[in-house]
Formats: sequence, C-alpha cells, structure tokens
Amino acid sequence: MDADLDTLLIALYVALEDHIIPARRTRRAGPGRRPKVTDAELVCLAVAQALLRYPDEHHWLRAAPARVGHLFPRLLSQPEYNRRLRAAADLMEDALRWLADHTPATAEPLRLMDGTPVPCGASRTTARRSNLFGWAGYGHDTSHHRFYWGTRLMLLVTAEGTITGFGLANPKLVGERQQVLGLLARRKNLPSPGSTIVCDKGFAGRDFAIALAGKALTVLRPARKDEPDPGIFPHWLRQRVEAIIWTLKGQLHLEHHGGRIPTGLWARIVQRLLALNAAIWHNHHNGQPTLRSLIAYDS
Repeated sequence: MDADLDTLLIALYVALEDHIIPARRTRRAGPGRRPKVTDAELVCLAVAQALLRYPDEHHWLRAAPARVGHLFPRLLSQPEYNRRLRAAADLMEDALRWLADHTPATAEPLRLMDGTPVPCGASRTTARRSNLFGWAGYGHDTSHHRFYWGTRLMLLVTAEGTITGFGLANPKLVGERQQVLGLLARRKNLPSPGSTIVCDKGFAGRDFAIALAGKALTVLRPARKDEPDPGIFPHWLRQRVEAIIWTLKGQLHLEHHGGRIPTGLWARIVQRLLALNAAIWHNHHNGQPTLRSLIAYDS
C-alpha cells in the first residue's frame, strides 16, 4: 500500500468497525432508522477534514464530495455534522487511545510533556459569545511573550509524536503543575511505572517531583539559574515536543478550532489529536518513516 490519505482512511475505518466500536459496548439509543452516515464514517470524515486542512466545517462539507466523495458517497448537512461531531467526542478519544496503544513507541518508558495555549477568542466580547467561561480564561504565553484568552492544552507524547495523554485547563484558575497532577490522576493518561517524563524548567519544584515519584515516575528537566547544571538534559528531545506542537498548530490548525461551547471545543481538539495519531499509526504499520510532518497526507 501507499502511504496516502485513501489508505489511511480505509485502515482507520476497518479499525473502528472491527475493534474500537465493538470494544465500547454501547448501542445507539432511541427509536428510528439507522443514520445514513455511520459513526465510523463520521470519525473518518473528521480525520480527513483535519489532514486536508479545512478548519471551517462549511468549507469542508462543500469540498468533501470532490476530495473524498469516492470513499464517502453519503455526507451530512453542516448542522447535523456539527451535532454528530460533538456527540462523537468520546468515540474519537477512544480511537485516539486505541491507535496509541497499537503504535510500538508507546511501549517505551519515556514521555515528553509540555503545555500550549489554545486561544478561544480575541476579546472579552468574543468570550461572552463563546459560552466558554470556566473552561477558558486569560493566560500568559511565555514562549511568545503575549497574553491570550483561551484554554491550555497539556500533552504527554512519545519521542516520535504519538499522543498518550492530554487535558484542558483554564490557565487563570489552574497552574501548570496542578494541571499535570490532575492529568495524571486519570488512569488513561498515566504512563507505565518507571517512566521518565522530560519537561521544561517551568515544572521545577520539590513537591511536584515528590508527587510524581509517588506514581513511580521520574521528572527530567533543565536546571534553573539558581541550580548547578549537570549538563545531562537532552535538549534535542525538547525540540521534538516543540515540533509536535508546531504540527498540531501549523498543519492541523489547532488554534483555528472554531469551538464556541465546551463540547464543541473538546470535540475539535480531540479531532486534531486523533488525526496526528492516525497518521503516525498508519506510518508504523505501513513501513513508512515516522514523521511529525503530515505532508504525505495533504494530497
């Protein structure tokens, strides 16, 4: 097979129908006919939207017949697609984690950790219209020396980019270290005991290191200015996690999610993370180099 978008979507559809959806043991509730677009087709359409760089759903549904119509002859209207996508957030998260579990690099006892801001509006007026209070707030982006209104996405990834843990937090109400402890409180996000987490100096702190040691995890970070530097920190790994975040923002349009309510925001972020994991998973099983760039799927 060629590592192109068609074979990726077909492989993902088969994984959803044969493994992921049956393992969830959930049935569609309520009377009525079965939907003309199945949940597996919906998730594949969402992945195709992200990989083909259509952040706007209206533009995507207009372009979909020409781009992927040979695979999906039945499409949805924009309101129905939006509603179904929000309802499928849990399924997309299950698919994301299943793909991660079936990617070889996740067996390694090493994780990279970093947080990144996800803006949700440029002004307080936009914030009021978005109905995201509680999820979003004012925060400071240290890397770009700017303030933003939005949420903060915390990521746990392997060295080649597979996302194994993630979570959102209000940057005004929750600090980074507090967010990580909340993230690791979920068993789904917790790396295997004995793993090493590589992060930046912002996660320094004795209490934080002790809390992670209680979970059998080791923190590896660069030394602060007031600490002796042993010179063993792998800066090249820090560059990798920055490249992963750039892929999410530059190629998968993470910052242009368009979410205005909590369920919509969560679904669109999970959609982008699923697209990245799907590309890496497909590369592994297709004998292709595992690249954080998604150019091979931009056909």
